[in-house]
Amino acid sequence: MKNQRQPPRSAPRDCPVCAERLALTRLSCPTCETEISGDFAACEFCSLGTEDREVLRVFLASRGNMKDLERHLGVSYPTARARFDGLLQRLGLAGPPQPAPGLDLLERLARGEIGVDEALGRLR
Repeated sequence: MKNQRQPPRSAPRDCPVCAERLALTRLSCPTCETEISGDFAACEFCSLGTEDREVLRVFLASRGNMKDLERHLGVSYPTARARFDGLLQRLGLAGPPQPAPGLDLLERLARGEIGVDEALGRLR
């Protein structure tokens, strides 16, 4: 059996002891074994898993079109949206969740606090 090279693993982003961001301080060449030490800027996308990198790649290639992301992943729109939102959260780019427009009106309608005509009037 030939010595097969394993695909590279994603580097951890945070310290397993204190949870602070790890610093990139050493680079090495797998061919000639040269090593370089210093304080290097880390790639914020390099620590993403394979699935997250694929979601990001497809999203960028489709110029942000969620329907294209949905088709490429072969999932429903809500699932594609959830995967993208999860990616944003892992990158620290997600803000607090925003309620859907009109959700409060629908909840009040469901509780019987307002009627259908009033809800429709407020949605316009």
